[in-house]
Amino acid sequence: MTTIEEQPKIKLGDYIIIQRQKYTKLQKFGHLDATAMLGKDQLELKALLDQPYGATFKMCPKEDLGKSHRGRQRLNTLELCSELEMRNIREVLGISQSGEDNRHIKDDGDSQALKPEDIEQLRDECSESTKIIEKIVENSKTFHSKTEYSQEKYLKKKEKKYFEFVQIRQPTIRLITEIYYRQDAEKVMGIRVDTLSQLISYSGISAFGNYLLYESGSNGLLPAAFLNSMGANTEALLVHMHPGNVPQKQAVLALNLPEEQLNRCISVNIYSVLREFYQGTSDTTKESEVAEPSTKKQKLSEEESAPEETQDEKLPETSTKPTPQKWRIENQRAVDLIHAKFDSLVIASKEHPSNLVKELLPFVKPSRPVVIFSLSKEVLMELYVELKTGSKVTNLHLTSNWLRMYQILPNRTHPEVNMQANSGYLLTGYTLK
Repeated sequence: MTTIEEQPKIKLGDYIIIQRQKYTKLQKFGHLDATAMLGKDQLELKALLDQPYGATFKMCPKEDLGKSHRGRQRLNTLELCSELEMRNIREVLGISQSGEDNRHIKDDGDSQALKPEDIEQLRDECSESTKIIEKIVENSKTFHSKTEYSQEKYLKKKEKKYFEFVQIRQPTIRLITEIYYRQDAEKVMGIRVDTLSQLISYSGISAFGNYLLYESGSNGLLPAAFLNSMGANTEALLVHMHPGNVPQKQAVLALNLPEEQLNRCISVNIYSVLREFYQGTSDTTKESEVAEPSTKKQKLSEEESAPEETQDEKLPETSTKPTPQKWRIENQRAVDLIHAKFDSLVIASKEHPSNLVKELLPFVKPSRPVVIFSLSKEVLMELYVELKTGSKVTNLHLTSNWLRMYQILPNRTHPEVNMQANSGYLLTGYTLK
């Protein structure tokens, strides 16, 4: 297991993940003056430069930014610290007394002697969250009457509000997927981390081979996951087809992949590359011959009969050939791979995938996996029947993932009350000759 000192260093231009307890946020460390917002706290990031990933920092108040629509905001600097400073709040406060049950506790609003103004003053005076929580507990009339479990729940709630430590983590596919899904699941087509792992597993992505991916809007999550599975300095190539003019590559950039690995992802517009594949490109242009007017012909004949006059020789004009645009180069690379055929086909589309499968399936080698993702079960059922009646794909399976998170705590381990809904459906199979 690598220590923190052996971890990669944070550099300018990197994407980082800021974690505060269970909350994570993806942020770009673009320049030394960059800042990040965590709730009502604004963080200066310049202290992160050349620090290892996984390091823990303490938020030190620097300036009060006043009130906004979010409430009172504070500007904080980050100071490197050790994880030993983050001790258990119950042990720090030395709480040993608790009640047997909560039947006599009433929520009448008078249990806390401190007013909001007093707590705000405490936040200004105290730099440690433990001291603030200690004062809040001391002025609570009902805290020591609560059960031990209720006390822990109360302390966690207060610690979450006043916690002053953050950890800087290196972006991974799992963390990026969880962040995107939590922020807006529709932007990643509702793909959870378990569904993404199934997509990677069924498609057979490895360090060797050529792979074809079509996706119509996942914030670059699918190409990022495939590039991550292919690895750096390998032979694998990925053709990423998309319906728009510009591919979505937010997640790809967030992984901080090396340039060599990024170049092995060929992003092309599906309509443009298929047009070039079927029609080709002609470099030579036909010149149209136009008949000259009779008056001009007569004038030329008179000039030919006249004595020739010596004219200065003109220097030949140097014709500069324009450099081809990047999308043309990518199209040509993709066309070459289409001719060679692919080792896997993955389609994750918001539209009906039937026409996409008909068009892209001939580009896949025999006995290779085909994976189609959709949020609609009925769409994949229609495609299932269509492929079943044909003779191009076999071993068809239509599956759906079911994920439920568990709370793991002593004597109260149970499934979480709220669980995530369905994360789409997968239709898998293997190509035939």
